[in-house]
Formats: sequence, C-alpha cells, structure tokens
Amino acid sequence: MATVQEDLAAGLEGFSGRLLGPDDDAYDDARRIHNGLVDKRPALIARCLGTADVAAAVDLARERGLEISVRGGGHNVAGKAVTDGGVMIDLALMKGMHVDPAARTIRAQGGVTWGELNRETQLHALAVTGGVVSTTGIAGLTLGGGLGYMMGKFGLSTDNLISAEVVTADGRVLTASDEENEDLFWGIRGGGGNFGVVTSFEYRLHPVGPIVTGGLVIHPFEAARDFMRFMREYTTDLSDEMTLFVGLLHAPDGSGAKLCGAVLCHTGPPDEAQKDLEPLLTFGSPLDTPVSLMPYTAVNQLIDGGFPRGALNYWKSAFMRELSDEAIDTMVEAFESCPSPMTALIFEHFHGEVTRVPVEAMAVPHREPGLNLVVPSVWADPATTDENIAWTKETFAAMQPFTAGRQYVNYQAADESAQDQVRLAYGPNYERLVELKMKYDSGNLFRLNQNIEPRAA
Repeated sequence: MATVQEDLAAGLEGFSGRLLGPDDDAYDDARRIHNGLVDKRPALIARCLGTADVAAAVDLARERGLEISVRGGGHNVAGKAVTDGGVMIDLALMKGMHVDPAARTIRAQGGVTWGELNRETQLHALAVTGGVVSTTGIAGLTLGGGLGYMMGKFGLSTDNLISAEVVTADGRVLTASDEENEDLFWGIRGGGGNFGVVTSFEYRLHPVGPIVTGGLVIHPFEAARDFMRFMREYTTDLSDEMTLFVGLLHAPDGSGAKLCGAVLCHTGPPDEAQKDLEPLLTFGSPLDTPVSLMPYTAVNQLIDGGFPRGALNYWKSAFMRELSDEAIDTMVEAFESCPSPMTALIFEHFHGEVTRVPVEAMAVPHREPGLNLVVPSVWADPATTDENIAWTKETFAAMQPFTAGRQYVNYQAADESAQDQVRLAYGPNYERLVELKMKYDSGNLFRLNQNIEPRAA
C-alpha cells in the first residue's frame, strides 16, 4: 500500500524539485524554521525549483483538500511557514537573482534572503530597504510591508516593488504590477500571503554605499530613563538618511547585564552623517559608541547574532501614541524582571519617506510618524517557555495604555489571528482586502497566514 507521501508525490509528475516526507533524512531540517518554538510536521514538503513546481503543488493541495503553507525565508515569528499535516511549499531553493544596473532594478526569486540580495545589489552600489536581520527572507518581509535600515530615505520594501509573479489559488500564474492586475498588486503590498504564492519580486534600487555610516550606541541601564527621554526629542527632526531603532537590551556576551541603546544606519555623505549623529554620540556617558563607516552589508548583519536560528521566540508589537514619561517608566520597570538575556524592548522609528506614502496607496497602512513598539522575546531553554511567554504578555499589557491600536502584520504572534487582530494590521484598508480575497481566493486556500477571511456566501 502506498504511503501518504508516495500518494501525494504521484500527483506531482514532472516535479523538478525535491519531495520530502517524514521518512526522508532531509525532512526534519527542511520543516524547521527560524522560530524553534514551532514544531509542525507537514505530510509533504515540496522543495520547488521554479514557478511550475509551485503551481503544481498548489493544484495538488487544492484538489486533495489539504492545507497549504508557504516557506520563503522561514523567519515569520508566528510559524505560518509550516503546516501540520498539509503541503509545505518550500521556496528555499529558489535563489535566482538578476540586477539591471542601468535600470536600477533587481528581480529575485522567493527563496532569497536579504543578505543574499544585498550581496548582489551592492556589487553595483545599489540597494533597497530590507530586513534588519540579514537572514530574513525577502518574500514574507515584503508581502507584509518591509521595515528596514533605509525606510526613512526610501520607504518600505513593498514601496519599492515594481512587479511580482503570483501563483493564485486556481493555479494561474499572474503578473501583478501597476499595469497588470493592478488590484492584486495593491493587495500583495502588505496583504501577506493571502492572495497567492509570490514566486519572484522585482524591486526598484537606489544608489547606496557600498560604504555607509552605521553602528551602535550603548548606555548603562541606569541611564535608560534619561536616554529614552533624549531619544524622544532627538527623533522629532531626523534627516531622511538616518533610520534608528532604540530600546532596552541585554549585553551580547550572555551575562544578562541590562543596557539601553540604539542601532542606526545613515546613508548620506560622511560629513552629513557626522553632523546628524553628533547630538546622539555626545549625549550622556555612553559605555560604547561603535559607529563608523562600514559596508551596508555589514550594517544589515549588526544584530543577526541576537536572533539565532532555532532559538525560541514569542513576540508582541503595537504602534505607540506617544513616548510619554509614564510609558518610559513602565517599560523600564518591566524590563527589570525580564527572564531571558536574549530579549529586548525595541522602538522602531518611522519618519521620512515611509510616512509620505498615502494610506490608501497599497494594503500596508502604517504611514504615521512615530514609534512601533516591539517586544521580541527570545530564549534558549524550553523549560522557561511559560515564564518567557507570560512576561511578554504582561509587559505588552502594561504598555497597552500608551499604544495606538495599530499593529504591523509581520510581528503578529500565532495567537493573534482573530479577525479583530487582523483588522489592527490593516485599519481602513481591511474591507478592500476582504473584497480582493473574495475575488482571488474565495475558498480561503491560502489561510495559513494572518488570514483575511472571505465573507460567507
């Protein structure tokens, strides 16, 4: 009698990639994603080599009534890249990239990571806003919006998307752009994987680097309140060339020592960077200010060590109304009892180009200047999981009075999939997304995501 894997594989005649089932040696490694808290077992992993493989896997799952998950870089903290018992469409082997230096564009397949993309584009001193961790996949990050070190100057990753190739729920392969399937193009720019599998992305590139100003500013935890109040004022008038992430963190040596600080990238000329950075670098009595001229590719790897593959993750996030003294006091007090030396409390600063795009221009609506609070809890010992999750929830609840009721979809946790939570990610654009879901995926085949539910017939 044929196994489930053999039965499913028989429906994928001509598949050019690799099909993995639970008995294959490579299965366990392929099903594991960045978040070690996620432990799911697909019935079949379809490791695709091209768009035809993806279309075939979509058709098979639809015809068999199986749940689909789509893995690009596998970084999504909620673990949506892996299905339990369904078909995992794995794009990790799809690494093709082509840079057109004259047109300042790149086309990249869905398995590419930001570190890989930056390596190609920086050969030509070109770049586009990407993730703050270089091992993040371009696919999931872009489809949810795409925060990064250059969003002040160039906007989100998805703001720079020119076109995309999409395999839809009925197996069609469509181009989404301003000229073709414009409504689908509007939806995938922030709507996540709700409308299909995006197999390739075409981005607009910008002259950047290869050398920029980047680095860290580190202060003792005892200075946290003063430092955060200073940052509140300092960020009110930043140049577009600088993007800042600021917050409370632990020493990278694993000692558990608590600190406060900022990570930054300035894409302007060195003299402008020095002028813009002077107030930050001269404030207070920092423990260290390793800020210098460095390759942009190095900036993109500055905090990689804090987010190792396989570590356990549970995150919460929300945009702030304001960073009041009371909010600062609350976060500092909460961090004093943080149980993991790998966890931080971070504010991502929104200003410049990212805030100039109209809310209705595409699905991602977050265009207000200000701060996005992220509570990225990371720990190594499974025995402390309950403690770390409880602390994260308690800290986020304590910060709720200071938040604006908006959330960035890529940071939503696995338990934040109810429609009222999904609405927080899309605000005024939610109803239009529901209409698009009805058009392109009325049967909700692509539901293992922060799901936009189609209306009942």
